[in-house]
Amino acid sequence: MIEVYTDAAASGDPGPSAAGVIIKQGATLIEHSFYLNERNNHEAEFLAVIKALEVCREDFPDEIISIRSDAKIVIDTIEKGYTKNEKFSPLLTTIQDLEENFPYVFYKWVPEKQNKNADRVARAALLKHTKLR
Repeated sequence: MIEVYTDAAASGDPGPSAAGVIIKQGATLIEHSFYLNERNNHEAEFLAVIKALEVCREDFPDEIISIRSDAKIVIDTIEKGYTKNEKFSPLLTTIQDLEENFPYVFYKWVPEKQNKNADRVARAALLKHTKLR
């Protein structure tokens, strides 16, 4: 099973945003960061999960994936499998489509203190991009 930690950082609501993804395979940690353009924080959190699933589709096909996020709204929405929010609906559909690449995908809410590495990577990506502007 592959453990994946996701987080997002945004500057403004909406504003520039980025995602951090940490993939833990045994004792190995793999970091990925993505600039997400102008998003609100919740959209960025959904996109962090999408980016994580895309990376895992490429690097860990056919593995069981366990995604951990400190964004309760994202985890709750994915676990329910629906949302009334028009902005979240296409993001949820994308996540559900990506899940088909794996035998099983687990989702777990984790407290912020257990998600510090993904937060660090997301903030660094946001800072890097905003300094380049």
